[in-house]
Amino acid sequence: MKVTLDLDQLLSEGEITQIEYNKLSELAAKSTRSLAFNILIGLSVIAVSGASLALLPAPTTAIVIGLFILIAGLALLRSGWEQWRVLSNICILVGALMTGGGVVTEFKGSFLSILSVTAIFTVAAIFARSTLLAVLATLMLSASIGARTGYFHASYFLVIQEPTITVILFSLLAIGLYHLSKKLSAEYEKIAIASARAGVFFVNFGFWVGSLWGERSEAREVLISDTVFSFLWALALLATAIWSWKGSRRWVLNTVAAFGGIHFYTQWFEHLGASPGAVLVAGLLALAFAVGLRSINSKMKENA
Repeated sequence: MKVTLDLDQLLSEGEITQIEYNKLSELAAKSTRSLAFNILIGLSVIAVSGASLALLPAPTTAIVIGLFILIAGLALLRSGWEQWRVLSNICILVGALMTGGGVVTEFKGSFLSILSVTAIFTVAAIFARSTLLAVLATLMLSASIGARTGYFHASYFLVIQEPTITVILFSLLAIGLYHLSKKLSAEYEKIAIASARAGVFFVNFGFWVGSLWGERSEAREVLISDTVFSFLWALALLATAIWSWKGSRRWVLNTVAAFGGIHFYTQWFEHLGASPGAVLVAGLLALAFAVGLRSINSKMKENA
């Protein structure tokens, strides 16, 4: 358990003695020196890895170096030396990313390569107890069904090629991981919850894209209309909001509220356009919505 204390304030208020102040200050300085040393070595590992990859610019080089760093990081983490925890986490993350990037590049982004990287990230997340790697594994899984992002000059894109599959796959993933988390220890529970939460985002992304373009075949024929997606998305948001409210699940409720706002304003401006009147009314509704959400969060805090 980590606790943040203002030692100067505690000393001035008489909550701790000068001897306690000196002892805690020395412990804090020792911890800071250890953290700085870990970060310095971690940056050195990144620099050496990058230089090696620049000298031998090939996917196999990235795979070999990445696996070596990943295994070294896992071994260091499992050694139980608390002072090296930051360095081991840096090595695990860098090694997993280098390995994953090398595999995807070597096999031209094939379906099997993406699933392989998903598996690597998942196993690394479990061994390292890393929520970040668990989320990255979920992101890689989404790439297996064509999800990706794009950018060009001040413009960002989210691409969901299979909205129906995205909604179904990540709904099952999120629900399954949520129920699994109840049977896990605390350190593994947070990994399952992190991946489930990432899945919730992809469910909403699938609904969002589907509410704009629907589900289409390769011949561009409409298989499921955007109206159906819009209705089902609203229904799913409402059901999830009720479930989260009854169970005092604030993260879920706030996420549902955010995507509920996205859904509402997407349909609002799609049908009414960006006229001055539409923008004014939308702004007033957003204000009322924010005040209501703040009130709900306050009540949920009190109940907790």
